[in-house]
Amino acid sequence: MTHTPHELAEEFPDKIEVMSQLKQTDAHFARLADAYHEINRTVHRAETNVEPMDELAETRLRKQRAALKDEIWGILSGH
Repeated sequence: MTHTPHELAEEFPDKIEVMSQLKQTDAHFARLADAYHEINRTVHRAETNVEPMDELAETRLRKQRAALKDEIWGILSGH
């Protein structure tokens, strides 16, 4: 457990401009980024015990976050 927020700008610092542009022009990418942000925030709040949850639920959310990150990277790597 890292307690470090995994913001997309931190995960893909060289793609910040592309992400900003895609959020404005690609509805699918915008939905993915929003979903990632929401799940990431929930995981971070659980990791820091601001909003604790059981370990299984937290693990599921981490897997969802990883899947979203992979899909986001798939889009970003093409730009």
